[in-house]
Amino acid sequence: MAHTSFDTKLVHQKLDQKEVHNSKSTPIYQSSAFTFEDLDHLESYYEGDSPYLYSREKNPNTEELGKTIANLERAEAGVATSSGMSAILAGILAAAKPGDHIVAAEDLYGGSHKLITKELGTFGIEVSIVSFRDFDQVKHSIKENTKLLYTESISNPFLRVEDLEKLVEIAEEFNVKTMVDNTFATPYLLQPCTKGVDLVVHSATKYIGGHSDVTSGVLVGTKDLIDTAKQKIITLGANLSPFEAWLTQRGAKTLGLRMKQQSHNAESLAAALNYNKLVKTVYYPEFVSDRGNGAIVTIELEETIDIPMFFKSLGWIKIAPTLAGVETTVSYPVRTSHRALSQEELEKIGINDSIIRLSVGIEDESDIIDQFKQAIHKAIK
Repeated sequence: MAHTSFDTKLVHQKLDQKEVHNSKSTPIYQSSAFTFEDLDHLESYYEGDSPYLYSREKNPNTEELGKTIANLERAEAGVATSSGMSAILAGILAAAKPGDHIVAAEDLYGGSHKLITKELGTFGIEVSIVSFRDFDQVKHSIKENTKLLYTESISNPFLRVEDLEKLVEIAEEFNVKTMVDNTFATPYLLQPCTKGVDLVVHSATKYIGGHSDVTSGVLVGTKDLIDTAKQKIITLGANLSPFEAWLTQRGAKTLGLRMKQQSHNAESLAAALNYNKLVKTVYYPEFVSDRGNGAIVTIELEETIDIPMFFKSLGWIKIAPTLAGVETTVSYPVRTSHRALSQEELEKIGINDSIIRLSVGIEDESDIIDQFKQAIHKAIK
């Protein structure tokens, strides 16, 4: 399918297996293990002639999901994991070992920030957190033992679009690897591997799954790094279950349709809120892709707005600590995604009590705009 379009690839991803009995969709292989006819057949697994032994190591459903996202990202290989966080950890551990050092962007998702700053030290990995707005800072943070530069293609929550070409240029200059969280953009908008990025990670819980009914992650990249990451995932027990993989794969088939509508709605909402005098600042990226600029809008409300009343006045728009479902939702970074950051860290990246992140759904754009206008108006002090 080398010459097919993105949307066609999405719909027709399927593992090539002889034993699916011509099933239109891949069955759920809800089995913890696979059986063997005799000891020679068992040994054939370790010799690479039989594909499956134990679902923690590999399963047809998880394999299909990893290959699907690798194909969409135009990466050499991919692996599914139990969550976006486990995918991030597997990627870092594939690139860095005890005694090594990584450089990470300061404006990451709060959970990623916590993992990197609070947990990597227990693996013996040193970390520097710097602003990737200034690549001179990035360069000056690289040491002899630096192995990885880590950032997000579109940052959370202020939607800064990373300069991937410059990132890769620096990495090549210093002979280090790159890893990019592409959750907000999805491969529909950006494919960092085509820019030379070594590893790309997704919280597939978000847009790839797309329906807020599964927790999963995917890591894709160069074959050597993914092979290493797979062994980390197996050993650490960070594998994804067959049913969750099947649900994520099912959701991925409509990624293009959803992102097209959600990005369109988000652009319309951002434009409308830009004209609202009660909205101090609207954060929405530009020139991300010729397909759109993503489905997240972040706003800072004026001091004249009662924030708790705004949240109470949202009507059918739900408050949620996550994003990317088909329904429009809102989250409060200071209380949810970035709660673990100190006040100093929050101030450094610009998060305050008036910052609200909007995850725009597939509803009618005029209904979304009207509902936010009403909520803001009702919250005037």
